[in-house]
Amino acid sequence: MLNKVSSLKQQVKKLAKRKRKEKNVYLIIDGPNILRKDLPVSLSTIKSVLSEIGNLKVGTVILNKNAPEKLIEAVTNHGFQAVISPGDTTVTFSITAMEFISNLKTDILALATRNANFLPLILKAKEKGLETVVIGADPGFSVALQNAADYVINLGSFDELETSQKEEEENH
Repeated sequence: MLNKVSSLKQQVKKLAKRKRKEKNVYLIIDGPNILRKDLPVSLSTIKSVLSEIGNLKVGTVILNKNAPEKLIEAVTNHGFQAVISPGDTTVTFSITAMEFISNLKTDILALATRNANFLPLILKAKEKGLETVVIGADPGFSVALQNAADYVINLGSFDELETSQKEEEENH
């Protein structure tokens, strides 16, 4: 576990070194796939980590029509735009991603998902010269997405990092 924490700290340092104020980050979160009780995912952590890479200009969370009102409220309270998909959320996610990819202000496309079906979006973004970030958590975090993206952020590692940091603070 200590190796994972050290590795994660190094990952964040690398991201911080590459940060330039003019880089605009556009984020899309696959709500049904990422915002689950069984995953260690926090909207605050996602924002915090992305702030190390650039300026988060747009954060969109795609939710399905059955999303609870409290989830929608939490998303908006964190400063994200909640988009309720009337049908298949993957279609809404893909259309939003293509809009961000074609936006000339986008420097970095960040996708928070575990779903390998979104690999073509990463590849298209890279083809257009954008840097790419995938954010996910195990179990089920697509290896294909992780291998294709420029940066990978495994939120399971951040959960471990935060826990170890709290333990260190308590011991001092």
